[in-house]
Amino acid sequence: MQDATYWAAALRKKDISFSELMAQIKEKIDTENPQLNAVVAVDYQAAQAEYETRAAAGEFSDSLFAGLPVPLKILGQAKAGWRDSGGSRLFADAVSAQSNHFVQRMESLGIVPLGQTNAPEFGFKNITDPELFGPTRNPWDIDRYPGGSSGGAAAAVASGMFPLAGASDGGGSIRIPASFSGLIGLKPTRGTMPVGPDGWRGWQGASINFALTVSMRDTAAFYYGMRGTENAAPYQAPREEWQHDSAEYLQLNRPLKIAFTTVSPVGSPVSEEAVRAVREAAAFLEAAGHQVTEVAYPLDGERIIRSYYQMNGAETAAMFDNIQDSLKRPVAKNEIERMTWAIWQYGRKLPAAGYVNSLAVWDQAAAFMSDFHETWDLLLTPTTAQTAPRLDQELVTKTLYEELAVMDQKTTAEGAELIYRMFEKSLDLSPFTQLANLTGQPAISLPTHLTKEGLPLGIQFMAQKGREDLLLAIGASFETAGRFKLPPAWQ
Repeated sequence: MQDATYWAAALRKKDISFSELMAQIKEKIDTENPQLNAVVAVDYQAAQAEYETRAAAGEFSDSLFAGLPVPLKILGQAKAGWRDSGGSRLFADAVSAQSNHFVQRMESLGIVPLGQTNAPEFGFKNITDPELFGPTRNPWDIDRYPGGSSGGAAAAVASGMFPLAGASDGGGSIRIPASFSGLIGLKPTRGTMPVGPDGWRGWQGASINFALTVSMRDTAAFYYGMRGTENAAPYQAPREEWQHDSAEYLQLNRPLKIAFTTVSPVGSPVSEEAVRAVREAAAFLEAAGHQVTEVAYPLDGERIIRSYYQMNGAETAAMFDNIQDSLKRPVAKNEIERMTWAIWQYGRKLPAAGYVNSLAVWDQAAAFMSDFHETWDLLLTPTTAQTAPRLDQELVTKTLYEELAVMDQKTTAEGAELIYRMFEKSLDLSPFTQLANLTGQPAISLPTHLTKEGLPLGIQFMAQKGREDLLLAIGASFETAGRFKLPPAWQ
């Protein structure tokens, strides 16, 4: 299998036609998707028609991706005329009236959207199991999830259906499936990717669109192609590194100072394999001439995650206020999934002062990490503490599930504890990813480790805001040394 850059070049040079490439993709989808359930909608004829119309207008002659077919995540990547369910039964038949700015920018790079990938309802989980579409399975082991919320995107890439897929990350939703599925997952700096014309703040800036990839050159090309500023955007990224372009991402002009830790920020267990993955990476980096030092986890992880849940609850309450206004009727409890309903009810009772204070925790964490990176170029951790969970793994107990049904009867304090317990087992799987969403920093998961069972585990690097160049370069150093453990379809 070849990466997106290869196929874009082949399309540009006319070594392969769009219809021939799409036929190859269709064959892979027809073969792999019935057992994986990664792609939940696809229209080959519409994609062919779009390609021909845009090609006739000369759009692909000098574009970066030259007509490459790429799937969109069914959540937060709206294309005019396509289904816009958000993974929810409530919007099973909804259709987007317009393409959002992220998708428009993708198309301006020469990408032709082809199909939509599965996601959990409104992206609340680190697994992908929406009632609307059913669970997505992991190509490494079909009895396991590929992660979430970009689980459909991860399975589509890991299985070889596509070399690149649209994804998004609000608490680890690119990096978690990258770790569980053996892929490269970059979460860019807040303010670097297109937003709007609705959803400008995206969970107060915690959520950001990007992609899942299989090569560092694809990651860099997509990042530098998509990166930009919008005057209307509420968040603007630092621009210290913006003179770089994708051709320079391989270059490091000095040894880096890299801190690492394998301790969970919330005190949960970290598997021996995740610890080994980080220590092997640290040894490789030290041998390459970088200064590598083990440190304590720099922040109070539980305080941070509780502030994250407060934001999530308040944002969900606001979302459902808007949904009910647009539907001109109340949303019934049985129209949405139990966990979604519980988050909504919790958010409805949150006081405004509590919400403001939760965002203050984010700002304090961002200031602390900014100072941290004055000393350390990068922070290295596991991406996930464990390998991908099995489909039959109980992440919410039956007793707890029943408690969620009466969330509307709980006090605010009781609701906060119930939400923490609801996510506790999921958080145990992935306690390292949320910090970068709250602080706005860039972070990347690299596929450097296979466990004794032959399952992938990623390592995560975080950098100062605006320093994706360091993440891309450090990723390239692992890649060129042959240390990536990509899925079998890409080996």
